[in-house]
Amino acid sequence: MFGLKRNGKKNGKQALKSDYLIELRDVDKIYRSAAGEFHALRDVDLQIDGSEFVAVIGKSGSGKSTLINMITGIDRPSAGEVLIGNVPVHRLQENSLATWRGRNVGVIFQFFQLLPTLTAVENVMLPMDFCNMYARRERKQRALHLLEQVELADQANKLPSALSGGQQQRVAIARALANDPPILVADEPTGNLDSKTAESVFNLFENLVGQGKTILMVTHDQDLAERVSRTIVIVDGEIVDSRPTEAIVAGRV
Repeated sequence: MFGLKRNGKKNGKQALKSDYLIELRDVDKIYRSAAGEFHALRDVDLQIDGSEFVAVIGKSGSGKSTLINMITGIDRPSAGEVLIGNVPVHRLQENSLATWRGRNVGVIFQFFQLLPTLTAVENVMLPMDFCNMYARRERKQRALHLLEQVELADQANKLPSALSGGQQQRVAIARALANDPPILVADEPTGNLDSKTAESVFNLFENLVGQGKTILMVTHDQDLAERVSRTIVIVDGEIVDSRPTEAIVAGRV
């Protein structure tokens, strides 16, 4: 499905090797509760190359957030394989998963998730401290440089409560870039921003893709979704379309 390249047989043993930066193979996710089973993802195959800017769209409850949680390792599949840069993320132990994520995937949340007692620059330094990246004396300088990239160097010593929503989102983006990960995953990153600020954040994403980053963005904003390089449409846990965005938009005309 959608141009999958496989190594080995689907139902047999496979060499865990991928030709893509991100690849999901036959991924299912089932949540079980007293009320019964909920099938959040069904037989998902997905491939994303380096330097792609991909939007994931779908109705609430369609499986968008579950899909990106598979890629970030925040959640694990009930069945199937998740390969990120040829690392089988679904097999990583908990004690190594957080460090792997901190070095390889920058996560940007809709509600920012900044630590309220840390300043902007301290929030950006946090992933470097956690993953022991860069020399200790270099971390603050790098954090300030990243805040400068998102045009917030002058707010470096302020707490999140003293920043606007748009400024907090920019700090969150700088934090996601702290360890220079190849992949950024953003869950509704403009959902709580006004249109002008949302446009500014999207332009920043475009610049990062131009610098070689791969961005996977969940969004309800149809206008923004139509400006990325590829759109993935998910319905009831299944990917029903995955094409260059211009092809999907042309099909609606």
